[in-house]
Amino acid sequence: MLDGGPGQKGLVGPHIIAPYGLEGVRKLPVLMVLHQEHSNPGHVGQWFRRNGHALDIRKPRFGEPLPETLAQHCGAVIFGGPMSANDPDDFMKIETDWIGVALKEKKPYFGVCLGAQMLARHLGAAVSLDREGQVEIGYYDVAPTEAGRDLGQWPAKFYEWHKEGFDVPRGGQLLARRDGAFPNQAFSYGAAAVGVQFHPEITLQQVHRWSGNNLVKLTQPGARPQLEHFDGHMAHAAQVHVWLHQFLSRWVQATLPL
Repeated sequence: MLDGGPGQKGLVGPHIIAPYGLEGVRKLPVLMVLHQEHSNPGHVGQWFRRNGHALDIRKPRFGEPLPETLAQHCGAVIFGGPMSANDPDDFMKIETDWIGVALKEKKPYFGVCLGAQMLARHLGAAVSLDREGQVEIGYYDVAPTEAGRDLGQWPAKFYEWHKEGFDVPRGGQLLARRDGAFPNQAFSYGAAAVGVQFHPEITLQQVHRWSGNNLVKLTQPGARPQLEHFDGHMAHAAQVHVWLHQFLSRWVQATLPL
């Protein structure tokens, strides 16, 4: 799920958002795929803008095309959404198939929640509900595996919002896990394709909006009460930002220690 700032429905073509005050710095833009009319890339987008990358935002759900190549981009990020990676919608098939462009060209790919599940599906792994109907909505413990330990200084908890999880595809490497309904929390494939089940992009505004607009979902088995969302953000957001900076600094250069 992703919900946030302003968006434009029905405007076909890329939406370019310039970097912050770095007119003399020339870096390739980053492709960002969003799934709702009013979505924004949160702290992930802010990191790229601070570091001199324009944001090339596309929304295939509303008819916007994806590029045939990533030659003019530093990498691609596909974010979350309320849909399932198993849905038969045309735009879901287009996005899932398109991930092959990043993998073939060995360009950095970062899948967040739904984007990670689509990466898993593209690589032939299953995406499924918990058998007992459990969800992860709120802040939860996440622990790196030995392989994932060097990706960054891991926080104790990440924000989650999902009812489905992914299997690690053949040839992939598990990077983070947790005890519970969805043990697989992050995986890599190749040198620079990474999928995470959690939401490192989440802002306080988004925590308020997501939880406030979906109170019924907070009653599902495993979901955290709304107050715990706010308390968790206050307690863990700063550490998440440290991890995100360290991770993206390596990811964008395809120099992850995998």
